[in-house]
Amino acid sequence: MSKSNEIEVHWLPDVEPHDYPSAESYLSIIYQSDKVESLITALKAAPIVQFKAKDIFRASQLSLLGVSNAHVQKDGKKIDKGIALSPLLLVRDEGNSKVIIADGYHRLCAVYEFDEDALIYCKIV
Repeated sequence: MSKSNEIEVHWLPDVEPHDYPSAESYLSIIYQSDKVESLITALKAAPIVQFKAKDIFRASQLSLLGVSNAHVQKDGKKIDKGIALSPLLLVRDEGNSKVIIADGYHRLCAVYEFDEDALIYCKIV
């Protein structure tokens, strides 16, 4: 499934600050505000870890957005140019046996298009 064996996905050493409010907005749809606040605090303190793109997709139970999606295209162009991506923010939803992609869904889709076995940098709580 790899587009090119020559292209390497680059990652920033930490999550971009604007990703936390995005994650907070999304999580506030799912959880009460006190739970969201504790999740965001935990995500900020969590270390960067790595998982394969295909494993995050399987755990999230989400569908892959195609390269025709404008946000996926934008992130794909960043990968082509060697621009580092911000790590994903993930939350374990143990009650439903899945992972919630609080921020970074389009980045995940873009990376998956290049290589489903690529390591995704992320924070997970």
